[in-house]
Amino acid sequence: MKIIRTDCELECPLIDRTLRQAGHELVLLPDGIGETRLAEEARDADLILMCYTPVTRRIIEGAERLKGIVKYGVGIDAIDIPAAIERGIPVVNIPEYGEETVAEGAFALLIALAKRLKPIGKAMEREGWIWPENPWLASDLAGKTLGIVGCGRIGQSMARMAGAGFRMRMLGYDPSKSAESLADAGMKKCDDLKSMLAECDAISLHAVLKPDSKHLIGSAELACLKPGAILVNSARGGLIDEAALVEAVLENRLGGVGLDVFSSEPLVLEGHVMSPLFGRDDVILHPHLTFFTYEAMERLEAETLERCFECLEGGDVLVKSFDSRLRAQKARVKFAPGTSLR
Repeated sequence: MKIIRTDCELECPLIDRTLRQAGHELVLLPDGIGETRLAEEARDADLILMCYTPVTRRIIEGAERLKGIVKYGVGIDAIDIPAAIERGIPVVNIPEYGEETVAEGAFALLIALAKRLKPIGKAMEREGWIWPENPWLASDLAGKTLGIVGCGRIGQSMARMAGAGFRMRMLGYDPSKSAESLADAGMKKCDDLKSMLAECDAISLHAVLKPDSKHLIGSAELACLKPGAILVNSARGGLIDEAALVEAVLENRLGGVGLDVFSSEPLVLEGHVMSPLFGRDDVILHPHLTFFTYEAMERLEAETLERCFECLEGGDVLVKSFDSRLRAQKARVKFAPGTSLR
């Protein structure tokens, strides 16, 4: 069978080797391949594996032999799921492989900003030593308030690290979660985002990107933050109005910003909405790699292969995600037990 894997810059040697050893034709396509080229390749494809490249209605409708779409990752906003449902083509992601890993990455950004590791490291490289002077004065996390926006698996892991590990006060904003479930995860539920932001010394975004969550953090929300608050985003770039964020940073209204994701990737030093933030001591721009560890990649490749073979063999495909868009599928899927409110 013919299998397409887009975004081949993300090396997945176990996936590629196993599929080829099983006798399948594997076509590797780079990031930014474009809709027309992908549609041409997908016309006789049996399976599409994607990470970032959009899989549009045009691509899905033209792929006559398509048996499944596997997102080797978590976010599914780049897939036209209604188009796949109309054709009875299962769509599945790999939601659990990096829940601890990404939370660790987000926490690393938070602690690096609070402890001013970037400017101190640059000064040490430049001068060899620095003394305890005001430019290097850092902040404690213990006793501070951290707001989690999006309290699913990764958000709950972040809350555990910060709350139980660093004794931070934990607040959570997630309309889909009950107060009881957030309390079980160590968070106090907040029903109003702006009110929560006003209480927080730091914010970490872990929400799913949907039409109603695009630009969830805009100019009005940024204005609610305390002066000197830290903002971390390891979820999806589209959750933030990036132009408004750049304005807030350039006006020195935030204490630090750590970003692993961006609305348009990759970044470039000039000509991108985020380009003005390069070189700043109070900003860490990370290249969408909080998921990228040895352990997480082992889990990702192994489970991706499980879902691939389920698609190719024509049986039901296991959906572990509780995302309502994936749970709306009716054909050739089976759902992992549980509840989205846990």
